[in-house]
Amino acid sequence: MTTTTTAAAPAKAPIAAAVGTLRLATAGSVDDGKSTLVGRLLHDSKSVLTDQLEAVEAISRGRGQEAPDLALLTDGLRAEREQGITIDVAYRYFATARRRFILADTPGHVQYTRNMVTGASTADLAVILVDARKGVVEQTRRHAAIAALLRIPHVTLAVNKMDLVDYAEPVFAAIAEEFTAYATGLGVPEVTAIPLSALAGDNVVVRSAHMDWYGGPTLGEHLETVPAGHDGTSPTGGRFPVQYVIRDGEARHYAGQVAAGALSVGDAVTVLPSGRTTTVAAIDALGTRTRTARTGQSVTLRLSDELDVARGDLIAPVADAPAPVREIGATVCHLHERPLRAGDRVLVKHTTRTVKAVVKEIGSRLGLDDLSHEPDPGELGVNDIGSIVLRTAEPLALDPYEESRRTGSFLLIDPGDGTTLTACMASGAGEGGGRARRPDDGW
Repeated sequence: MTTTTTAAAPAKAPIAAAVGTLRLATAGSVDDGKSTLVGRLLHDSKSVLTDQLEAVEAISRGRGQEAPDLALLTDGLRAEREQGITIDVAYRYFATARRRFILADTPGHVQYTRNMVTGASTADLAVILVDARKGVVEQTRRHAAIAALLRIPHVTLAVNKMDLVDYAEPVFAAIAEEFTAYATGLGVPEVTAIPLSALAGDNVVVRSAHMDWYGGPTLGEHLETVPAGHDGTSPTGGRFPVQYVIRDGEARHYAGQVAAGALSVGDAVTVLPSGRTTTVAAIDALGTRTRTARTGQSVTLRLSDELDVARGDLIAPVADAPAPVREIGATVCHLHERPLRAGDRVLVKHTTRTVKAVVKEIGSRLGLDDLSHEPDPGELGVNDIGSIVLRTAEPLALDPYEESRRTGSFLLIDPGDGTTLTACMASGAGEGGGRARRPDDGW
């Protein structure tokens, strides 16, 4: 495990070239300045169109503000602008000379924690803001726990509003130490702490002249050089959930997106949950024949044999196929106001497959203050993180979440009205042997 804080970092090293796309998510409590930080990042990296900036300047002048309110660049909904809080997840696409970025700007209010889970579910890096005057608060700890739950490879602690504490190094160092210790206890593999002021622009993209005691990277430099968590490879073999069956005369083609690993023409594959085997006869990507399909590519497959394949089936290599199971242990974040209890009947949505299930056991609940695990809590309330065991009506082919975030995650849905109830990460699966994650398993 590598845990890094940069309060006493050495002199800045030359920035290495970075390529590819980094997916990042922002999180922070209400009024920590998250929208302003994202706006500053976009503005100072020259990723804002002239007409957008002019519109923000006009609105700011109408409010009597001398400087443009950069938070308006991200709070796009009218309700967000009126209330001064972020409500929905907004995706921003921008680029620098070194890298492309997909940024999920997520809400900070505890009421919208479910939106943070959604936005961070595919992130390579999470930026968690804290107000330098307030330090680590409960919502900070909840965001750290969600980042650990989702196994986000890199976590950046942005200690904002340093201008309001006179750019004091001891304030930053104390917050960085507290957060890093907490995140390490959750199993977060890497933490980088950066002192900044989003309003003034200190250490966002431009290095601060007020914090010469800080020798680490600016936020922009860090985002440009941090290794991307997903490079198209996977410790699992190829995983292809079937989205749609296309009939072309007597031939059948199977459309979908490669969820993990790669599949190539000639590979021996099995169709799950039936277990029938065949080989990949052809792969088409955007109408062009190709030999190999990799993670994230949307393709159509043609198999050598005419098997009974339907939406929701999973095509995987024979040599590395997950075993279909009906009892599943999972670490979860409950998202609905209605509690989740043992005996509840739910729908499980895993990739393109949806099956009926019953909650067999509520194993434990995580205490955010001391990272304790309360065994057999009886129920999980809104925003609670815990462990459960499910029994499904039909077998599912899952991977452990630590091996594949895509095929190891699933949702619990209310069968009555289709409401999303719980976000789940498979922690153990086996016919009759599924288990909930216990305290000594880690997170």
